[in-house]
Amino acid sequence: MSQEKTPLELVRNIGISAHIDSGKTTLTERILYYTGRIHQIHEVRGKDGVGAKMDSMDLEREKGITIKSAATYCRWKQYQINIIDTPGHVDFTVEVERSLRVLDGAILVLCSVSGVQAQTLTVDRQMKRYKVPRLAFVNKCDRVGANPKRVTAQIREKLKLNAAMVQIPIGLEDAHVGQVDLLKMKAFYYEGDNGETVVERDIPAELLDDATAMRQELVGVVADFDEAIGEKFLMEEDISAEELQKAIRKGSLELKFVPVFCGSAYKNKGIQLLLDGVGNYLPNPKEIENVALNQEKAEEKIVLESTSEKPLVMLAFKLEKSPYGQLTFMRIYQGRVKKGDMIYNMNDGKKVKVPRLVRMHSDEMEDIESAEAGDIIAMFGVDCASGDTFTDGQLNVTLESMFVPDPVISLAVAPKKKEDANNFSKALNKFTKEDPTFHVHRDEESGETIISGMGELHLEIYVERMKREFDCEVVTGKPQVAFRETISKSTDFMTVHKKQTGGAGQYAKIGGTMAPLAADENGEVKPYEFVDDIVGGSIPREFIPACDKGFQEQLKKGLLVGAPVIGVQMTINDGGFHAVDSSEMAFRICAQTAVREAYMQAGPTILEPIMNVEVVVPEEFQGAVIGQLNQRRGVILGSSTQDNETIIDSEVPLTEMFGYSTDLRSATQGKGQFTMEFKKYSPVPRNVQEEMIKAYQKKRAEENK
Repeated sequence: MSQEKTPLELVRNIGISAHIDSGKTTLTERILYYTGRIHQIHEVRGKDGVGAKMDSMDLEREKGITIKSAATYCRWKQYQINIIDTPGHVDFTVEVERSLRVLDGAILVLCSVSGVQAQTLTVDRQMKRYKVPRLAFVNKCDRVGANPKRVTAQIREKLKLNAAMVQIPIGLEDAHVGQVDLLKMKAFYYEGDNGETVVERDIPAELLDDATAMRQELVGVVADFDEAIGEKFLMEEDISAEELQKAIRKGSLELKFVPVFCGSAYKNKGIQLLLDGVGNYLPNPKEIENVALNQEKAEEKIVLESTSEKPLVMLAFKLEKSPYGQLTFMRIYQGRVKKGDMIYNMNDGKKVKVPRLVRMHSDEMEDIESAEAGDIIAMFGVDCASGDTFTDGQLNVTLESMFVPDPVISLAVAPKKKEDANNFSKALNKFTKEDPTFHVHRDEESGETIISGMGELHLEIYVERMKREFDCEVVTGKPQVAFRETISKSTDFMTVHKKQTGGAGQYAKIGGTMAPLAADENGEVKPYEFVDDIVGGSIPREFIPACDKGFQEQLKKGLLVGAPVIGVQMTINDGGFHAVDSSEMAFRICAQTAVREAYMQAGPTILEPIMNVEVVVPEEFQGAVIGQLNQRRGVILGSSTQDNETIIDSEVPLTEMFGYSTDLRSATQGKGQFTMEFKKYSPVPRNVQEEMIKAYQKKRAEENK
């Protein structure tokens, strides 16, 4: 498949994202089958033991979940489609984050029974963060209780997206056999063993009224953002399928509209029409504005052009270990790269030769000689970190890095056998390089190695991978929650640091205010802010950065339980210095002392991570599950019941969620499921705070004996 044959206008870089178990990997499997990339369909939890093509890790096949995003490419009609299948589980949210950072469009998959779920909201937030145009695909129309119309209404209400159906299903549940295309007003059926033959017919008489009304509704929604359609709609003129398609494409690209498709990936219904939708409604690389920061002009923004004629700019968005060394996934935004070219890492200044270029098909590789703007490829022998920018040396620019959430849970780990120490550190180095949400540090007080991540499953998978990939069995401690501290009121300080020894002494004086920071419109609080209000030179300018540094160093460990302090604004507005005895070090120590002195007056509190917990259980267990959540200090936000299944939304502190899966299974005869993701930090109750402070002080006293 040579790149020259595919003009950029016909290239689509897309991701498939959704809540866990919505059918993303099954959908990708069907796409690969219909585009001729694979010749047999395998199921995610199939009985043949092969597993889906895109779930190439043994762990993925065993657990029936996607753990890491996988890339592939295929051809559909005249289009070349590069696809990244991403995990749905919240613990692997960074895989979705990094994929959306480099993609031009996306398919948001929803279950036609469950509709918009907890993780759907997260994926939607990520798509909005990177301004990714998307199509929605309501999957599982063959399941009992399927209702794509209700799901479309949820997309509008819960996700606040301007969505409308461009198809309606022909039959639901067992009777689901195809779709009616509302643009062409034709019915489509799927024949053959695996639904490979698409047959176009007239709309069944019993669906004609519904299809006409739904088309009218679609035109009405499109008329709101497209003037040409709006005028025809008001004049009650006929609108052709071509006119409507053009308007929908424009609306999708401008993020004003989301076309909703429906079908059943598992039953091979609707995938070919969805692929047509990818070509018709999602952008090509030229239609997306990608911005780089010019490092020579104070990070001035410059727009990159998707053309191979301009200087090369590409982003390393994912790293993976392979038998042949580190595999680095790259998205090329501008220019062209060939085997043997010299490329420069803009983040550390190192230059490296490109030894091998490959195009990925899950875990298979196809060697290529060159790649250009708009391509997603992989390289061997390029040592870098996730998020590094590469150029050919002509431009000194970097690409904006992606948003990386902070870890919320930690675990002490150690190799079971001493002789495995080498493999243990190799594994940790590899994992921190490939996953920005996986952190490793050494606890100075206990001497333990601590790993931190997004959830219990996240860390569990890494412990399992150490055993399998590095032959290193690991002993784990009790999970630890990432607490934070903050302050609740403003307090002024005036601190003097004086030290007189033989020779030059130390002198610094700092005055100012320590104040809590307010949350922004998204409810997020900045960890720290420094305000310099010094006038009249009471502190010389060269010592001001030292004050900032001292504040930050002291705020790394709060005085209540030693947790990092967030949401603090430190303002300096007064001070004093000595012509001989003042130094950077003196001001840094003085700033640290100022924080310690002011902290207890500023109403310090401990914050704990609060998780958004969504539980799905059969209706008869609703009372028992709500009781369990209440016992765990949970706040029930709401519940809804449909088809004897109840969905309970709640907020529960992470500390109370350990061992919940076992409790839920025993209370629901194994029928309950739950998902959770980090929501916010919130103050712990007063009695819990007092206990935590006592325990921390006791531990410190024992260590200081």
